[in-house]
Amino acid sequence: MALSVTLGRLSRLCYRSSLQSRKAKPEAERRAIKVKSKEKALDAALDYVKDGMTIMIGGFLGQNAPLACIDKLVERGVKDLTLITAVNAYVGGGFGIGKLIENKQIKKYIGSHIGTCPAAVELYKKGELEVDYYPQGTVIEKIRAGGAGLGGVLTPVGVGTLMEQGKQKLVIDNREYLVETALKANVGIIRGYKADKIGNILYRGTYNSNPVMALAADYVIAEVDYVVEPGEIEPDRVGTPGILVDAVVLGYGEEKTQEIFKNLWIRDKKLA
Repeated sequence: MALSVTLGRLSRLCYRSSLQSRKAKPEAERRAIKVKSKEKALDAALDYVKDGMTIMIGGFLGQNAPLACIDKLVERGVKDLTLITAVNAYVGGGFGIGKLIENKQIKKYIGSHIGTCPAAVELYKKGELEVDYYPQGTVIEKIRAGGAGLGGVLTPVGVGTLMEQGKQKLVIDNREYLVETALKANVGIIRGYKADKIGNILYRGTYNSNPVMALAADYVIAEVDYVVEPGEIEPDRVGTPGILVDAVVLGYGEEKTQEIFKNLWIRDKKLA
């Protein structure tokens, strides 16, 4: 009887051990397939940017722009860049991409205007800055086409103006269109609000040009205020999926960014 009880207990223990082993296995497998974190230090991420490259930078007059990355590019002095943005610098310059232009790191600018950046205007007059102008919507569509693998887009905007010089025109249903070729970049530097370590980006406020640029660059750096663990961003709130992002870097953070803009607007008498 005693031997029978002991064998029974041993059998139950072996059964429990087997169950525990089977329960533990999925966790071990999850650890085995854990993806590598894309979080990097600013310098490590920006090591990818070399002299002469074409870069896209998100934001609109500094709003939702990757300010920490821009300041680091100025500090590193990488030069002869072709810069693609939706618009030029914050009014009056001295902020955001205006710092790159003032530091003469931009060889060619592609966007919708330069008039908000005094340094860009002066360099253009001296022949030290090449500029390609496009209507603002056309710039975004050219970038979107680059990200989608298209050769370009057709637009009626600019027909009959100086914009049509040197460009192919097509007539469709008795209407003329300009053929605007696609834009792509070696590096895209975008800004989100939050990212998980595998690069899924959550935006807050106006996304502006950031999501579309993530599609059109060979290497994408995302500057954010917060980095969280995978799974902490709800899937339906992901604005740019991690597969498009190569590096996640922490920017100045929410509080300091608010202080930067507050000081900017006080400087320009936009706040009392």
